[in-house]
Amino acid sequence: MDSRRETRNPELHSRFTGGNHGRESAATINPAETARPSYTAHMGAVLVFDGDCGFCTACVEFTRRWIRPRVDIQPWQFLDLADYGLTEEQCAEAVQFVATDGRIHSGSRAVTGMLRTANRPWPWIAALADSPGIAPIAASAYRLVARNRYRLPGSTPACAVSPR
Repeated sequence: MDSRRETRNPELHSRFTGGNHGRESAATINPAETARPSYTAHMGAVLVFDGDCGFCTACVEFTRRWIRPRVDIQPWQFLDLADYGLTEEQCAEAVQFVATDGRIHSGSRAVTGMLRTANRPWPWIAALADSPGIAPIAASAYRLVARNRYRLPGSTPACAVSPR
């Protein structure tokens, strides 16, 4: 089964085909995060987001312009998710970061994984956000924003995430 989904916004494909390729610096890995054995380093690190969500797209545009991480940033609707060890459900629920070693980070951990690939001060901010006292707060804040992203500026009905 092809894990790609037809997007509701055909202009996205042309907007999101570019990206930065680079190597990820070492990040603190949660044991619950997984490595994909078939993932190869030549694929590079990738941040996978919901291209149908206007809020998510605005965040990606900000990230590309101001943070400039050394990763490829792609909407999940245009990727063969199986190549990255991801599912549509994972990608619709939270941003995903697949590191060069194939480890998958989700939600706030995906954001900090991506920040670690940028120039200073972003890796320091990521280290702070991943610290034991801050990480649970960052994860809760991410979940709050993700649950309410359809209410935020730039969002569309496609942004709504079903409650658990």
